[in-house]
Amino acid sequence: MKATAKAHTNIALIKYWGKRDESIILPTNSSLSLTLDGFYTTTTVDFQEELSKDIFTLNDEPVTGTAFNRVSAFLDLIRRSAGKDKLFANVQSINEVPTAAGFASSASGFAALAAAGAKAIGLELSDQELSRLTRQGSGSACRSIYGGFAEWEMGEKPDGSDSYAVPIAPADHWDVRVAAVILNATMKKVSSREGMKRTVDTSAFYSGWLDSIPQDLQQIKEGISGCDFEKVGQIAEANCLRMHATTLGAYPPFTYWLDTTMTVMQAVQAMRAEGIPAYFTIDAGPNVKVLYLPENEKTVEKTLRNIPGVTDVRLSKSGQGVTYL
Repeated sequence: MKATAKAHTNIALIKYWGKRDESIILPTNSSLSLTLDGFYTTTTVDFQEELSKDIFTLNDEPVTGTAFNRVSAFLDLIRRSAGKDKLFANVQSINEVPTAAGFASSASGFAALAAAGAKAIGLELSDQELSRLTRQGSGSACRSIYGGFAEWEMGEKPDGSDSYAVPIAPADHWDVRVAAVILNATMKKVSSREGMKRTVDTSAFYSGWLDSIPQDLQQIKEGISGCDFEKVGQIAEANCLRMHATTLGAYPPFTYWLDTTMTVMQAVQAMRAEGIPAYFTIDAGPNVKVLYLPENEKTVEKTLRNIPGVTDVRLSKSGQGVTYL
């Protein structure tokens, strides 16, 4: 009972920031993302009758502690769905994403784990069902089931049955590029989960953030449909800044940004002033993602690489959804 799946990470253009239910990961707002081809996780799940507990290796290193417990708890969901509670798995995962540095490594990780685990144990799930399952491991992972642009619909039901991602436009709809600007690939001081909870519980700016989401979603979907890069870029950049503003309104206040984060943001704005369309977005971490069009790739990459404090720039196109190997 073995299967291997590959899933790509995604970058949220309309951010997911906050949960209304921590236990089954139900968000306080809908979100929208672009799946990237440059960052991905490949995971093999092998259910074996002779195992007495799960085994998890990441990049050929055994994993224990919190990370292991999170994976094993998610496998419990898969086991319960299949009616095979006592069947344990050997999970081997290779992660081509900087972990816990604001590059949504859990998105590709849990999407690949969900897809491989479900297939290995014999579950036959639709994309919608797989997305709903994946959400319970990592919220943003539910969008990585699909390629191109995807929206995670927050839903309203307390059981989460209407909270899953849906495709908005496939990978070949529009050639939008993303430059991932790596400043600091170390672990974050405040995890996404901790940061979300603190913001929801204490930020004076949080209600304003939620109020802004419906209009942002409507307008960015119009921009994607019409391949309007300026419209999409402006909305994504503004949405990012509003999300990060909520962390400054939390108690105690916190930020994911470094001084180099600000420098990159200013460089992107300077490119725009010089007639090169480029826009930034930042998830829960210091690293910046820059949206641009293919005809400006060389200029954008050179500009970003020349910024002091930038350790690497990785270029991505729109990526595919989950695949099985």
